Amino acid sequence: MKNIIAVFLKQLSDTLKNKTVLIQFAMFPVLVIVFENAVKLEDMPEHFFARIFAVMFVGMAPLTCMSAIIAEEKEKNTLRVLMMSNVKPAEYLVGVGAYVFVMCAFGTAVFAAVGGYTGADLALFVGVMSAGIILSELTGAVIGVFSSNQMTATSITVPVMAIFSFLPMLSMFNDTIKAAARVTYSQQLSELINGIGVSEISAESMIVISVNLVIAVALFTMAYRKKGLE
Repeated sequence: MKNIIAVFLKQLSDTLKNKTVLIQFAMFPVLVIVFENAVKLEDMPEHFFARIFAVMFVGMAPLTCMSAIIAEEKEKNTLRVLMMSNVKPAEYLVGVGAYVFVMCAFGTAVFAAVGGYTGADLALFVGVMSAGIILSELTGAVIGVFSSNQMTATSITVPVMAIFSFLPMLSMFNDTIKAAARVTYSQQLSELINGIGVSEISAESMIVISVNLVIAVALFTMAYRKKGLE
């Protein structure tokens, strides 16, 4: 636990130094406040931007941050130093994952406040967002562990992030894209968030999210066994 807390605090202290990571945490929460207050269109659903930006935030911020942090520290040999300081790989990954989750929790709070969620709806929204953050963290960890440097991580992260963050938005305007996107966890998260207070949680959403989780864990296990953290 001491090692996990130490890694968590290290990442926290590096937040202001790493502008790329900081922007990912702040961009969508700021955008949703601006759009919700500045853009008013006729027949636009209530809190439209809060719902759509929340899904984009989950598909982008945790994934990008996890891959960037791990790849950067591998490239700079920071991880090698930590391993030599008796920090185990699992402790490091939990510490970084906890840091990203907590930082994303602040964004979740902004979306919840702007979206006007209260009571049971708020609990469901937070639960859906938390599940999405964890899935995106796992996906980002796969990329970070697999990549030997930041350039490789970025080249892989950008298309993967684009798929998970933008597909739910594009599926709103194209039925073909929506049909293809149904197998992704971000699309199911979008449907769950849009259904809060309107419809029950569907079995399809739970199955797809569970399958995505199993795939992410399997890919991470394969990447870790092949590359490790050093």
